[in-house]
Amino acid sequence: MRLVRALDRHHRVTMVPFQKPGIPEAHGLTVAQCEGAAWAIAPDVRRHRAAAAIELVLAVALGTGLPLWFYAIPGVRQIQEGVYRWVAANRGRFPGDTPYCEQFPDECGKTR
Repeated sequence: MRLVRALDRHHRVTMVPFQKPGIPEAHGLTVAQCEGAAWAIAPDVRRHRAAAAIELVLAVALGTGLPLWFYAIPGVRQIQEGVYRWVAANRGRFPGDTPYCEQFPDECGKTR
């Protein structure tokens, strides 16, 4: 999310943590689906998951369709989805930010 914010100089992307109560359901998703992959909801309410979501967010943040064009090249989608699955399966091994609900427990319906 920090990278997207840095790339999104025109504030085109709205990022909402799925841990906030009611967010998954408001978009027709379950908490389990949100725990399993990143999701991007387009203005026309189409839902994109995993690497496709990342590509869409990058395209919107950068203001260019280039990431989506690259993703559409035969074979690239499969490679990107495979890399996404590997990263998602190993995400606990990578350095990162403190989880959202640990930073903002009140917004997740938890007490400090």
